[in-house]
Amino acid sequence: MLDIKGLNHYYGGSHTLRDIGFEVATGGCTAVLGRNGVGKSTLLKCLMGLLAVRSGSVHFNGQDITALAPHARARLGVAYVPQGREIFPRLTVEENMLTGFATHPARAQQIPPEIFEMFPVLQEMRRRRGGDLSGGQQQQLAIARALLTRPKLLILDEPTEGIQPSIIKDIERVIRALAQRGDMAILLVEQYYDFARSLADHYVVMMRGEVIQAGLGRDMDAQGVRGLLAV
Repeated sequence: MLDIKGLNHYYGGSHTLRDIGFEVATGGCTAVLGRNGVGKSTLLKCLMGLLAVRSGSVHFNGQDITALAPHARARLGVAYVPQGREIFPRLTVEENMLTGFATHPARAQQIPPEIFEMFPVLQEMRRRRGGDLSGGQQQQLAIARALLTRPKLLILDEPTEGIQPSIIKDIERVIRALAQRGDMAILLVEQYYDFARSLADHYVVMMRGEVIQAGLGRDMDAQGVRGLLAV
């Protein structure tokens, strides 16, 4: 679904991404792990077209999207849940969710029942303003909004950051169900090792803007991935 080759990015004179390359397959979850500041969020912004790359390529579903604008990538089926969630605090939960239809304006803007089945709290709070929700509820709202675009690729940046354990379990359940459905690729950036290990079919570890290790999710313990994330 996603094929990244030789990706290089610079902030001024700082070489922040160095020849990044890996693939993300449909019907599974690929986890990108690494300490703070290694370039994980920068990588995702490059994949979404929010940052320009100096060299390398990004192919999505067989199409070269390296130079496409973010909205064009979204229309092709790439959905992005950024770090910090970036919901609209003054809009209601339902209004926030309806913005997910922006990539497909011709589609009837009816929130499908399965979204509320995944996140029951959003049904209960659909008339509440987004800014009144807890951090965990806002994260669920951000994921639901992304899913309303009907993505082929779902990109999640640190979905467990600052969230209570009970909601982390809910989010883990949803991500696993989406991956098992078989029609979507999931790219997960995460620092919480146990969360990533429980979901990852494949993993990538970054350090100083480079991929230093990659493999199957089931081998993460045996290959010492936890130690690579220790401060």
